[in-house]
Amino acid sequence: MGEFFSCEDITKNYEGEPVVQGISLELPDGGFISLLGPSGVGKTTLFNVLAGVDTPDAGKVFLRGEDITGISGRVSYMLQKDLLLEYRTVLDNVILPLLIRGEKKKNAREQAAAFFPMFGLEGYERKYPHQLSGGMRQRAALLRTCMTQTQVILLDEPFSALDAITRRKMQHWYADISARMKLSTLFITHDVEEALLLSDTVYVMNGKPGRIAHKIEVSKRDSDFSVSKEFSEQKRFILEAIGV
Repeated sequence: MGEFFSCEDITKNYEGEPVVQGISLELPDGGFISLLGPSGVGKTTLFNVLAGVDTPDAGKVFLRGEDITGISGRVSYMLQKDLLLEYRTVLDNVILPLLIRGEKKKNAREQAAAFFPMFGLEGYERKYPHQLSGGMRQRAALLRTCMTQTQVILLDEPFSALDAITRRKMQHWYADISARMKLSTLFITHDVEEALLLSDTVYVMNGKPGRIAHKIEVSKRDSDFSVSKEFSEQKRFILEAIGV
């Protein structure tokens, strides 16, 4: 396999009916791809398969050429909700993946605390989730996800619950963090502009069962990309592809 992380011909059935069928994706090392499509098309079902939470009825998932189909823990997976435990401090929420892996609590806290400045959470180690803003909760959840210490991150609409201003700040922040940490990201979103601003490649899913309808290579981006002709043309194409 030439790609860093990929899947080939994934099909997943529920009660005998296919939810997704024949899905193939390729995520390069350090790349960022988005998955767009209408609700109910099977995006989260596909993510469950890619994360090893569920096993496909057909197809394979590969990481660095190794078949990891149905094996959990090889990639990181963050759901739409932050799922922070309200009774644990922010630091003790973040270290959960390290504890599960068998790290001692003291060592786990030291490892995680070193990342708090990078994630804009310095000084909040001993706060509780209810004391954080929505954006800070998402940063804490993302840091916890990164503590699984895999290079592939699956994000299922992580910013959808945030207000527009906070959401845009988080998009810029995550783009910077993923570059600095050399992460490879596969991102589910319903926001076409978000997909174009963040991604190298956008896959559009459609149909029942869900299939890849289009693969769009995003034009080279700069500070003016969001107001460029290329941006408008690609946004229009994607909206038409998903039937909006």
